[in-house]
Amino acid sequence: MPRSVADLIEPELPGITEEILATIARQVPEYARPLEGRFGRGIRTGVGEALARFVALIRDPDAWREQGREVYVELGRGEQRVGRTLDSLQAAYRIGARVAWRRIAEAGQRAQLEPEPLTLLADAIFAYIDELSADSVEGYAEAQAAVEDVRRRRRQELATLLLREPAADPADVAAAARAAAWDPPARIAAAACPDDALGVLGRRLPAETLIAVAEGVGCLLVPDPEAPGRGEQLSRAATEAVLALGPAVELEAAPRSWRLAASLLRAATVGRIPFIAGKPSSPPGLLRADDHLSELLLFENEPLVARIAARRLAPLADLTDRARQRLRETALAHVRHRGNAVAMAAELHVHPQTARYRIAKLRELLGDQLDDPDARFELEIALRSGGSESE
Repeated sequence: MPRSVADLIEPELPGITEEILATIARQVPEYARPLEGRFGRGIRTGVGEALARFVALIRDPDAWREQGREVYVELGRGEQRVGRTLDSLQAAYRIGARVAWRRIAEAGQRAQLEPEPLTLLADAIFAYIDELSADSVEGYAEAQAAVEDVRRRRRQELATLLLREPAADPADVAAAARAAAWDPPARIAAAACPDDALGVLGRRLPAETLIAVAEGVGCLLVPDPEAPGRGEQLSRAATEAVLALGPAVELEAAPRSWRLAASLLRAATVGRIPFIAGKPSSPPGLLRADDHLSELLLFENEPLVARIAARRLAPLADLTDRARQRLRETALAHVRHRGNAVAMAAELHVHPQTARYRIAKLRELLGDQLDDPDARFELEIALRSGGSESE
């Protein structure tokens, strides 16, 4: 483009600036106010800088535009800070482009500018406005990311505070919740998951779910876990990874829910909580602590359980593996059905006479353990835990 075009446009800049500002104020509702203070200075500076830089680029197309782009990046940041979308600023850019092109075209026609430079001017103006708009989009995204980072960090700190034992002061929790823009629910449930699945699961749960890493595993504090549809949300979230859900509790009891959730995840990880088809409320991937309390009791007390097993099952130690397994199954059926041979036979899929034979063998090995209530209780613990006959 001939550099003389810049000399043609430059005298028009003050008038173009004022018309752009007036048209923006008239046509963009969010900007329909006196251009005063920081807001007004930003818009006025943006328009003036854009026009001056455009003329400078005509004179020197290789000029470095980085010096002026921060103005438009900051305009984008400002829109995010005041809680607006970029729609208003984008509309202002379009208005600026239209007004600038009309005024520049009129000046070009008065100066009898050839059609080719006019066409180049039109392309240049709208391409230039696209660049300014992209700068503002970048600034908006930066500011939004910064806000999200602060929000995420504050919510992680809040989650850590809620899991603290002894419980944090309610006033501290309330202050942390306000800082994190989080409305405390009446009830909450803690859920545990592998830490590498935390992001995926968190995105599938309600926006108010608090997300953190605790004890080396993923932690999600789910608000209102008993709300309609929440169970379905949890089930859908857990389609790709194990999600161990603690019970619903009041806010101050969140550490108790977390302890059960974390224990359940540990037990599931080592295969101690297999999914059993037909159990009422645990689809694959989602495990509920309330469905596995007895398994967790045994899992979290393994040294005691091992001692009980060694004590109560020692008489089976000298049997062959096959015989030992058969009598362990028979003993568990015996304590479950209080020695009813017919019920035992149905569970073991054997003839009642076979069940009676095995009962006799058990009595020979275990003696009065089958009749003493305390001994029978410990025997059942040993058998259900899968404990060994020796420590």
